[in-house]
Amino acid sequence: MNKCVERLYNGVVKENPTFVQMLGMCPTLAVTSTAINGLGMGLATTAVLVMSNLLVSALRKVIPDKVRIPAFITIIASFVTIVSFLMQAYTPELYDSLGVFISLIVVNCIILGRAEAYASSHPVLPSIFDGLGMGLGFTLGLTLIGILREFLGAGTVFGFTVTKELWDPIAIFSSNPGAFFVLAFLIAGINAFAIRKARKKGEKPKLRRIDTCAGCTNTSCAGRVMACEKIAEEGNAAEAEVKRTGEEAKK
Repeated sequence: MNKCVERLYNGVVKENPTFVQMLGMCPTLAVTSTAINGLGMGLATTAVLVMSNLLVSALRKVIPDKVRIPAFITIIASFVTIVSFLMQAYTPELYDSLGVFISLIVVNCIILGRAEAYASSHPVLPSIFDGLGMGLGFTLGLTLIGILREFLGAGTVFGFTVTKELWDPIAIFSSNPGAFFVLAFLIAGINAFAIRKARKKGEKPKLRRIDTCAGCTNTSCAGRVMACEKIAEEGNAAEAEVKRTGEEAKK
């Protein structure tokens, strides 16, 4: 059971798909105009994650290695279709609001990633909790972004009026560009907290960023600088290893 609790904790906090791994950015930015949209998309993704992890883990010794990816996609697509039909039947307004993004859960990298990285090589019960943890972490991220966007853009939260009469809503937060601003502010806040915590412990902070940003032309970007430093360190280490090997060969 400790393993199951660990998978829940990792998915929600330590390996949160939205705020740590920066995965699933398409639905994160596209459907979070309101809190209910973010919650609905998160729960739909969670259901698919749990069921696909369960089936992939149960069939991990039966599915041939050469066709595992097509098999995983078929399993995921089947559960997405079931979730789509259920939402269309019981929550038609939410279904219409989310639109094509329900079907696009099939290509969500979080789901295929967990099937390949965890469920395909672990027992059923831990795989279920892995999917549940990742799904809840994804739901938490989408719902939080949706709450902030709805609050700033419409003065409401889950449809209930909060501050609409105190100031004019900032319309940009209700549109797609607003999602970038909210996500950027949240990641910046998380990074600031990580830096402060790391300084107290005298450690190097683990920043939330995309590791492949070394090719960015913005030379003042902290993420690009750190990525370039990492590449330089790896290059220096490789060069030193080559020299050492050459010297040993001469001897």
